[in-house]
Amino acid sequence: MKILITGANGMLAKAMKEELKGEELICTDVAELDITNAEQVNEFIKKVSPEYIINCAAYTAVDKAEENEELVYKINAIGPKNLAVAANDNNAILIHISTDYVFGGDKPIEQDYSEDDPKNPQAVYGTTKLAGERFIQENCSKYYIFRTAWLYGEGHNFVRTMLDLAKTRDEVKVVNDQHGSPTYAVDLASIIHQAMNKKIEFGVYNSTNLGYTTWYDFTKMIFEIENVKCKVTPVTSEEFKSPAKRPKNSQMSKDKLLKNGIIIPTYEEALRRYLSK
Repeated sequence: MKILITGANGMLAKAMKEELKGEELICTDVAELDITNAEQVNEFIKKVSPEYIINCAAYTAVDKAEENEELVYKINAIGPKNLAVAANDNNAILIHISTDYVFGGDKPIEQDYSEDDPKNPQAVYGTTKLAGERFIQENCSKYYIFRTAWLYGEGHNFVRTMLDLAKTRDEVKVVNDQHGSPTYAVDLASIIHQAMNKKIEFGVYNSTNLGYTTWYDFTKMIFEIENVKCKVTPVTSEEFKSPAKRPKNSQMSKDKLLKNGIIIPTYEEALRRYLSK
């Protein structure tokens, strides 16, 4: 298969390149392909004629997004729209990565989100990612949208940040009222690859590791596995102020993927595997 991967220097793109290393890959960063430039996107995709386009390019700095809405919209909404139009015109299958932030995050913790639940993003990041989803659905007939959350992997990420903080502190304060699924980029890449191989029905899929936790409990688990002696103190989101509002409930059901025979590891197993590298 000939596969185009955009945003090639990002965490997920690196995992995708490893997962798909047996395929013919064309990997681009913004210097090689600016997805916000419709003409450039059309010309590039027509020239390389990929079977799949995997869009890993995104503006993901959630707090900075609040001050850069125009730029974030171009990357997270207009970029996917351009790719969708070009994919449709060139008979390619578009794979796009979205986020739990498209939901309001205000469901009771006893419930999780299904793919079709009402959308109500509370931050610029989520608003622009939802716009990108809708542009794809309006402009492309063959697409997969994989919604993920709490992603970590190669490079800067939450797990490494906590371990680094523990080297210089006796205590770290972590929010305990945000619930979701930590997701290992390697496992998300595997989910995507399985979906491609199985040729599951086009559409939107919640795509995280299995199981739910809080950032506080996840941090405790990280330290326990690594035998780190650092106190973890729970705090509320209100105490831990940030420019962008975080969803309290990011729990997304994976039933749709599971019914399609996709194998999804638990977040606990994934974390142990990541830390054993």
